[in-house]
Amino acid sequence: MELLLSSAIGMLTAAGVYLILRRRSFAVVLGMTMLSYAINLFLFSTGRLVVNAPPVLREGAAAYTDPLPQALVLTAIVISFGMTAVVAMMALGAFIEGGDDRVDMPAADRLPGGSLSAKRMSGDGDA
Repeated sequence: MELLLSSAIGMLTAAGVYLILRRRSFAVVLGMTMLSYAINLFLFSTGRLVVNAPPVLREGAAAYTDPLPQALVLTAIVISFGMTAVVAMMALGAFIEGGDDRVDMPAADRLPGGSLSAKRMSGDGDA
């Protein structure tokens, strides 16, 4: 079980780093999401993998699961969802402003005369 979980964490980390290094902003957003999933799995695995054990110590329970990693993972899921939403909106704004979703777009490749949304409103940007 530990080998499966550590392999999944390693593959998610590798895929996340690979996608973060891409030149398109959508791939960067997906890479950040995969990296946050890997971190969540790592935090979850710090509580030791125990099957069919209660989350708190009760009378007569010899083995129990530590509830702190579960609470940390739940908090990390909420934070990563908010982070993904903010980064996706920033990527969408950059796409609307520049007309392309490349992360390293040079200034010479940007649309002349302003943003894509201004051209759409004036009717000049129809293709």
